Amino acid sequence: MDNVAEWRRVASVSEVQPGAPMLVVVDNEDIALFRVNDEIFATDDLCTHAEASLVEGDQNGYLITCPRHGGQFDIRTGAPKHFPVFSPIRTYPVRIDNDDIFIAL
Repeated sequence: MDNVAEWRRVASVSEVQPGAPMLVVVDNEDIALFRVNDEIFATDDLCTHAEASLVEGDQNGYLITCPRHGGQFDIRTGAPKHFPVFSPIRTYPVRIDNDDIFIAL
């Protein structure tokens, strides 16, 4: 069995506002979409520390702050950037086609 990614349409670019994370559900998985200027990023929605919804947090550029304990992640890489988070969040490759956002699962 090969490990080829399946691209899934999840939203329109026009639906995702800069600085306002958006939740989409794909195959029962909560995925957070983020927009910085014309770039779109996709990560798991749950914080790896306390499982709070990241779309309810504050986005400042490429950083998302967890609403529960203030941990931060880089939405480009999923890397933890501020205590108390130590484990990264999963990120998903994103492809834009016209106004459609696709993520690779």
